[in-house]
Amino acid sequence: VSTQSTGSAADVFADKKVILFGVVGAYTGTCNNEHVPAYKAASEDLKDMGVDKIVCVTVNDPFVGKAWAQSLGLNDDVQLLVDPDAHFVRSLGLAIDLSAHGLGVRSKRFSMVVNNGVVQQENVAANPAEVADTGPDHFLKNGAV
Repeated sequence: VSTQSTGSAADVFADKKVILFGVVGAYTGTCNNEHVPAYKAASEDLKDMGVDKIVCVTVNDPFVGKAWAQSLGLNDDVQLLVDPDAHFVRSLGLAIDLSAHGLGVRSKRFSMVVNNGVVQQENVAANPAEVADTGPDHFLKNGAV
């Protein structure tokens, strides 16, 4: 996994409570118009609940990731991590082959709470076009962080 800056996954999760969520891809409809903007909008509320960092992972190259983050106005509210070869999401068991739709191997739509590197809760969407179980409202309504 690479980030817009240098660092490792250990750096992202060490000594922090992190909401990590995965999206199918940059600029795809649901990811671009719903999932990421919802986390951006809810970032302060989630941080008020004790979340130190909100991180989005996408299977894209760093250049696409940087452009997408800029187009969405992401800064400290949501950090974008790119996983160019899907190695990270494969290691989590959260890769999905969407070659039949022209997308190749991507990330399933998911969210999880990671506390000091330990997954405390994991939510995986049955349908990659739906965000109800993986969006910020899931955490906000259930107080589940």
